[in-house]
Amino acid sequence: MPKCVYFNLILKMASRRYFIKKSAVAVGLPLLTSKTDVFSIFKSSPLEQINIGIIGTGDRGQGLMRLINQIDGIKLVAICDNLQFRLDQAAIISPKSKQYSNYKELLSNKNLDAVIISTPLNTHASIACDAIDASLHIYCEKTMVKGDQSTISLFEKVKKKHNKIFQTGHQYHSSRLYSHVVEMVQDGEIGQISAIQAQWNRNGNWRRQVPHPKFERQVNWRMYREYSYGLTAELSSHQIDFSNWLLKSTPKKVIGFGGIDYWKDGRETYDNIHLTYSYPSGVKASYICLTSNGKDDYQIKLMGDKATIIIGYQNAWKYPEGKYNKVVDNVDGVSGATSSWTEGKGNPINIDHKEPTYQALEDFRNSIINNITPMSNIKSGADVAFAVDMGIRAMDTEQVVVWDSKYNL
Repeated sequence: MPKCVYFNLILKMASRRYFIKKSAVAVGLPLLTSKTDVFSIFKSSPLEQINIGIIGTGDRGQGLMRLINQIDGIKLVAICDNLQFRLDQAAIISPKSKQYSNYKELLSNKNLDAVIISTPLNTHASIACDAIDASLHIYCEKTMVKGDQSTISLFEKVKKKHNKIFQTGHQYHSSRLYSHVVEMVQDGEIGQISAIQAQWNRNGNWRRQVPHPKFERQVNWRMYREYSYGLTAELSSHQIDFSNWLLKSTPKKVIGFGGIDYWKDGRETYDNIHLTYSYPSGVKASYICLTSNGKDDYQIKLMGDKATIIIGYQNAWKYPEGKYNKVVDNVDGVSGATSSWTEGKGNPINIDHKEPTYQALEDFRNSIINNITPMSNIKSGADVAFAVDMGIRAMDTEQVVVWDSKYNL
């Protein structure tokens, strides 16, 4: 049989889901590793794209949809939300996508290859389990799971049953700037790290507008314990993920304080959090999240004995250590010592990189095509979920909470 005929026959016989994962092996080709290889070889095939569905079309879901529409090789074919007005908003962004109000009906769509879960945190575990049963690739938004036991259960199911890609939505783990900084630090460029200080501050109540009071808890789910762990899970979790990644470790214990001290509006999750995690190496990592002061917004400060690195959303700077000068002086007629500090000048860390969420979605596509484990995966996602749960318990009880050996998955 001529090679071209045989090749076309194989493509016709392969199912879409099988093709996306196994195409390179099925036709005897080397593993495809670049966008150019993938789309030049199969450019005439209707199977050149990954068909994706998104469950949860709120603010985050709609933002993901807009990015998906810009990425080659991914087609948004299905959208789902149990709030009709959210679904209507999403339909404007992706008018050709099939609409669902029940996510289980979306999962039964045989044309799907992958699904994004961008629903309230308390629903992640159950939806992900159903997506595993549907044999779909999964992108699960952060924090991966609410609660430590649910995290363990999902992890075990993925390892036992899921032979597809599972990526968690800690998008900074995909940032090439962040990965470059990780390499710098792990190569010793700022010396021995003693502390990590992170913040994500804003001056606003974090409340979304609702079309009717009956939708309050569903729209503002981040503010209610039934659905979410609030600031710790929705914001600080990204920075906790970064610390775990940088230190190649998980925290051994945490202490913290939180409160509903400013926004007296019926919310149940803290409007300010202050957490300090201790790592086995001795590094202390602190996280502050405020809703009543936005000074310096978002940043992560990595403090070493040779230099400090400060990372923002999409920029980073390195500050070499200055020189400590002890000066003997006469102060008010009394001889004493005063000190001066010559601060190191900050130098920008320049590296080409894309917007982190865009890069994360591209990485999800590439992981599916090449059948490789994403950097932000089920293990890293579980480690962050455990750390978040520990932090919440530490703030609730105002006691030290220790890493449980059952978390060593």
